[in-house]
Order: sequence, then C-alpha cells, then structure tokens
Amino acid sequence: MTDPGSLRELPHPPPPAEPNPLGWPDYDKVLSRAAERGGSESVTAATARIGGTEVVLLAFDFTYLGGSLGRRAGDRVEAAHTHARRHGLPVVALVATGGSRMQEGMIALTQLQRVAGQMVLTRAAGLPQLTVACDPTTGGGWATLGAGADITLACPGAQIGFAGSRVRPADADPAAYTAESQFDAGSVDALVAPGELRGVLGRWLRLLTRPAPDAAPVPAARGRVDPPPTGWSAVLRARDPGRPRARAYLDAYFGHREELSGDRAGGRDAGMLCGFGALGEGAEAVTVAYAAQCGTATTPAGYRTAARLIRLAGRLGIPVLTLVDTPGAANDAAAERAGAGPAIAEVFLAVAESPVPVTTLAIGEGGSGGALALAAPGNTWVAPDAYFSVIAPEQAAAILKRPPDQAEHTADQLRLRPQDLVELGVVRGITQPGP
Repeated sequence: MTDPGSLRELPHPPPPAEPNPLGWPDYDKVLSRAAERGGSESVTAATARIGGTEVVLLAFDFTYLGGSLGRRAGDRVEAAHTHARRHGLPVVALVATGGSRMQEGMIALTQLQRVAGQMVLTRAAGLPQLTVACDPTTGGGWATLGAGADITLACPGAQIGFAGSRVRPADADPAAYTAESQFDAGSVDALVAPGELRGVLGRWLRLLTRPAPDAAPVPAARGRVDPPPTGWSAVLRARDPGRPRARAYLDAYFGHREELSGDRAGGRDAGMLCGFGALGEGAEAVTVAYAAQCGTATTPAGYRTAARLIRLAGRLGIPVLTLVDTPGAANDAAAERAGAGPAIAEVFLAVAESPVPVTTLAIGEGGSGGALALAAPGNTWVAPDAYFSVIAPEQAAAILKRPPDQAEHTADQLRLRPQDLVELGVVRGITQPGP
C-alpha cells in the first residue's frame, strides 16, 4: 500500500511501568507468545508515502491478541497523532481489531477516550483522517478510529460492527455486521478491494491536502441558454428529463473526483452526490468539495450527508461548490420520522457558519427551502434552464385555493425565471456556456 522504500516505523513509547494492571494470570506469557508470532504490539505506527503524499500510518495486526487495544497500543496511537500534528501530516489507519483487551479491563477500555481525544486534536489541527476498516473491525476500534474518521473505506466482505461475533444476540442477522451493510447504512464511504487501496487512498490524500486557494468558480451552463419567455416555460425546462443533471456538471467541472457517502446516522441518499474533486491536472490540480442534488426529492439522509461534507471541507480549508436541483425536500411520513426538519436545518447552519467560501449554481428545479438550504447567501448563480421558487407553482396555487389550471399563471406571478431572480437580487447572475 505504501510507496516503495518510504515506510519508516516511528519510535515506540516506553512500555508502561505496570504492564499487568489487573494482575491477570499468565498475562506476561500471553504477551510473549503474541510477540513470537511477530510484532511487539497490536498497533504499529510509521510514516510513509501513499501515492506521493506523506502520511502517518497506523496499522493493526489482528494476529496479535485479535488486534486488541490495551494501554501500550493506546500509547502508540497517541504518539502517532502527536507526530502527525507536529509535522502537519494526514493520519491513515488500517484497522483490524476485535475491540478492547480483556486482560487489562477498564484500563484498556479507557484507551478509547485517549484515542478519541487524539482524533479531536488532529481534527482541530485541520489534518485529514482516513480509515480502512479491514476484517474484522469491531468494538471500540470501530467506534473510534473506524467510524470516527473523516473518510472511512472498507474491504468488501469484512466483518464490521460495534458488536463482535461472540457477543451478539443469538438470533442476530450476520449480514448486518458486514462492510456492505455498513455502506448501505451510511457508515462507510466506499467499498475498496485490497488491490485497489493504494490507488484509492493516494487519490483521496491528494484531494484532501491540496485545497483550492479561492472560491470555487461557477460551472459553465450545460443545457439551453436562451431565456425562458414565461415562468411556466422555465418550470418545464427545469423538469425536462433530457436536461443535464448533476453528474454531467461534475464530470465536466472536475478532472477526477472521489465520493463520500452516507450521513453516519443510518442513511444514504443516491440523489445527493457529495465528495471532493480536482480542478486542473497533474501537480497544478487543486481541490474543491461538492454537494450536488440530482433532481429528486432530497431525503433527511441526503441533507445530513451534505452537512457532513460542508463541515469537513471547512475543517480542511477546502472551498465548496453546491449544485441545487430538487423539486423540494422529501415530505412523506418516512422523511418526517427520519428528522427532515432538523436535517435541513443542519445544512442551513453548515452553509451559514462555513469558514470557507461556498459557491452555488442552481442547475434545475429550485423547490423551496429544500433547495435554498444548499444555496450560498450572496454567491448563488442560476443556469438558464433552471428556476428557483418559494414553492412549486402547483402547490402555490393549491395553497391560494386556486384551481389546478391556474398553476401556469401562478408561475408567472412567482417571478421564478432566471432573469427574474437576477432582477430581484436573489442570485448574482446567469451562468453561460464555457469555451
């Protein structure tokens, strides 16, 4: 996984004064037998290059007492993070662990607090943290280094979950404790085969460590460029199934990109694309983060994923591009039970408090607050075949107790065309086709 010849193991912290804090019978012999199989602890810390980017690497060895976390392992994790902050390096963790070490009892369990504390300090230093969840990743290792990383990748088929195989309910579905299940639940960003990890990690590291110095430029228009004559014609253009969608805009805008996925709260929304992309090529490429709606009703999971992306970009100093394209937020009973209001609020707040510039382009439907949540105040633009409205014309007509055939007239009254939005001062301008 590392570039040839780049791996340098970090000096180990001195062993604890009391290696057997509980007086566990024959614990010294257990440690000796584990060392005979290779290695001196369940975690090794090193510096290395991955795809040309210098990193601090934490590698777990499951053959050493199940990759368990004890005090000496906690010492190594702390030393690794301290080294990363001192030298301004990203942290990459290859995790394979069954959890806390039984023979050290609560001393082992409290290492999770130490690990979390170090992760917070490294996060505050603006340094990215990436984890590869290997087989298995369970217990406190999953609940800190695994699920708490900025970007979490997982090996296909790996056993991943807070509960290890020996402590689950007898009737538990084993499929729920897999990398695939964690991806579906929004806890893992991508499934990556071992042979592809070096390339994928290299791309992620380049993206997360090379922020663009200025606000994201406004993307060029990809669809029709003539101004719509009426409000209703603007609505029909935005709803045209042949209109360019978010993927077309992102593919044209970025040289390459990597997607993060999931809200870390049990959900994913395929209609919200989030990630980081490279502007330019080669050594001159710089990174912009993106959150893009795909024309569907955005679910609470989609909003939470967007808020996660915007806040991560802010911590890393990477400017953000948002693409608005939704008829509105999902408003069915399932969405309400999943917390639609709080999820939308999180995006409004993330945009409002972002320490990095946010650029917004409305590329399709801009339906009510579910669209406005992603829009940057003072830096929102609109494509010629898009619209933005306080509410969809049909719904506005219904609220005003007008018959359905009044929706077209209502669209004109709402002044939702691109040129109307410019005149009203709610967008900065209409984007034009690129060269």
